[in-house]
Amino acid sequence: MKFIERLFEGGLWNSRFVVLSAVLGSLFAGFAIFYMATIDVWNLVMHVVHYGDPEMTEVARKALHDDAVTHIVEVVDGYLLATVMLIFSLGLYELFISDIDQAHGTKASSKILVIENLDDLKSRLAKVILMILIVTLFEEALNLEIQNPLDLLYLGASIALVAAALYLSHAAEAAGHGPSDARAEEGAAEHQEEKAHR
Repeated sequence: MKFIERLFEGGLWNSRFVVLSAVLGSLFAGFAIFYMATIDVWNLVMHVVHYGDPEMTEVARKALHDDAVTHIVEVVDGYLLATVMLIFSLGLYELFISDIDQAHGTKASSKILVIENLDDLKSRLAKVILMILIVTLFEEALNLEIQNPLDLLYLGASIALVAAALYLSHAAEAAGHGPSDARAEEGAAEHQEEKAHR
């Protein structure tokens, strides 16, 4: 019975490696979005080159300006989404497979990667998703045609709600995540000491 139990528990524990499919899928999706956003930037630069053309009318220049600003917002949105996929991929790997040794002890890892549980992963993803929603709102606000005072009121209310969401997220981070960051730095230091002793 002990042998069967050990065999079953070993198989159960090793089943966590199925998460590698999500890790690789998220990583490839992030790379794909980075690629698409970079191509969009290149196309935007090629398009905006004509902005200084003296033969262009003011109406055409204004249309090009508005179109360029909209595309820039879309590019920012794409890069943020790619960042979400990258953080998700790295976080899943650290939670289910193994610590990334090269990341620990670096300054960047304390800002991005020190994920001790699913709550840490969710909070880091939530911050980036909040930024995506803010950028999306900004994009919609650029294309909004204000036809009556009520539309302007709705726009002001949405800006106020975004400001409140940002304030609350920063307040929660200052109140609850300060000790967590300290623990993360201690963990990184301990990890470095263990590697030095080896």
